[in-house]
Amino acid sequence: MDYISIPGLDKRCSQLMMGTDYYKPELLDTVGELLDAYVAIGGNAVDSAYIYGGGNSEKTIGLWMESRRNRADMIVLTKGAHHNANGPRVNKQAIDEELAVSLERLRTDYVDLYALHRDDPNVHVGPIVEALNEHIEAGRIRAIGVSNWTTSRIQEANDYAAAHGLVGFTFSSPNLSLAKPNEPYWAGCVSADAEDCAWHEKKQFPLLSWSSQARGFFTGLFTPDVRDNADLVRVFYSDANWERYRRAEQLGKERGASTIQIALAYVLNQPFPTCALIGPKNADELHSCHDATRIKLSAEELGWLDLSAEKQTI
Repeated sequence: MDYISIPGLDKRCSQLMMGTDYYKPELLDTVGELLDAYVAIGGNAVDSAYIYGGGNSEKTIGLWMESRRNRADMIVLTKGAHHNANGPRVNKQAIDEELAVSLERLRTDYVDLYALHRDDPNVHVGPIVEALNEHIEAGRIRAIGVSNWTTSRIQEANDYAAAHGLVGFTFSSPNLSLAKPNEPYWAGCVSADAEDCAWHEKKQFPLLSWSSQARGFFTGLFTPDVRDNADLVRVFYSDANWERYRRAEQLGKERGASTIQIALAYVLNQPFPTCALIGPKNADELHSCHDATRIKLSAEELGWLDLSAEKQTI
C-alpha cells in the first residue's frame, strides 16, 4: 500500500480509503471483517458523512474502532453541512451541530479529516473558514477540506485563510475517474476536469476521489447495448468513454490486470497526491483494488488512456 501526506495529519494516509456509505450497525460483523482485512493490507483511512445512512455509517465505524481499540491508528474522514430539503446549509450553525453529532456517533473526540460535503457559492468563504478553524483550535478537527467544491472556491478560501493567519483547506474530494461524466451524478456534485487536475498538480494539493471506479462502469457488466442502469447511461455512456474502456481493457491484457484495475490505477497514478475512495462488498473486491495499487502508469499511458494524447505511445 502506498500513502500520501495531508497537511495537518500526524500520519500518512493510505491511497485506498474505505467507503462506508452502506454500513449500518446490524452489519457490524460482516463489515467489521472487511475492515479488518483492509487494515491487514495496510489501509488506515475510512470515509463517512453525517448524512450516510441517516448516521448509521458513522455509528458503525465508531463501534468497530471501539471494539478493535484502534482509534489512534485510523484516519477518519467525515463530512457535514450538506444541503437538505430546504436548500444549502454551508454555515457555522450546521457545521457546529453536525460535527458534534458525528463525534458522538463515531465515539471519538476528534476527526482527522473534516470536509464540507457541498458548497454554497452564495456564502462568503471567510465565515466558513473561521468556523472550521474554531474546531481545529479546540482539537475537534485535525485537517479541513472540501467535497464538491470548485478549485477556484478552494483557492479563494485558502487566500482568505493566508491573509488572516488561519488554517486553510488541505485536501479536496471531488469525483475523478477514467470515465468522464456527461453530467453530474447528483446535482451540484463536482468532477475534476483537466483544468482542475492541472491546478492540483501545480499546488500538489491532495485529491480524494469519490466514485473513483465510475460506479462500476469498468466492471465488464455494462456495454453500449446494456442500458438498464439509467443513471450510469445518463452519466457515463458516451463514445469517448467506451473508447477509454477499450484502451483500459487493452492495457489490462498487456499488464495481466483487469479493466477496472487499470481504471483504478489511473486515479492512483496522477502527478499529484491522490487517494481513491473504494466500496468493496467482499474480500475479493478489496484484494482486486489492492492489486491495482501495484500498477504503475507513465504520463504517456495516462494520456493515452484518457484520450488526451493523440497516439498510443506506450
